[in-house]
Amino acid sequence: MIVDSIDLSKLYLQQAKLDERIHLQHHTSYANTQSDRILAFFVELSELANETRCFKYWSEKPASPHAVILEEYVDGVHFLLSLGIALSVDIHTLFEISSQESLTLTEQFLVIYNNAIHYMQNPTLDTYGLLMSNYLILGRMLSFSIREIETAYYEKNAVNFARQDDHY
Repeated sequence: MIVDSIDLSKLYLQQAKLDERIHLQHHTSYANTQSDRILAFFVELSELANETRCFKYWSEKPASPHAVILEEYVDGVHFLLSLGIALSVDIHTLFEISSQESLTLTEQFLVIYNNAIHYMQNPTLDTYGLLMSNYLILGRMLSFSIREIETAYYEKNAVNFARQDDHY
């Protein structure tokens, strides 16, 4: 089993800036958008699964290109970071990324859905940590490097800031 860790502190700081911008512009807060952010994560996770096509046993069409899947993946990262910030996670927490060689992609997606449901029912640092770690494991299973995830996150974050400028 391969184990890495990732320091998301810079991403948390960047996400906090975006969240603050959104909260000010839309007169909202973490407290009154908790359910919205969890549902948004589920939607992004589903869009990611759809692009991988891992569950489409009935189809011969291949997965979307790597770049498309990566962009969908970092959409989920945005919402997970936001959930962590709302929970006051220590932004210097190192998340372990291990390889889950015994699970299929479909099974890993289902683990993450289950983690997200547990987090929704019991939003603690432990349930959040498990959710984030399993999402990062999914990234490894999708062959994303830590550097790719970070770069794609910053690119999408810039798009998200521009969308706020354009009243998206």
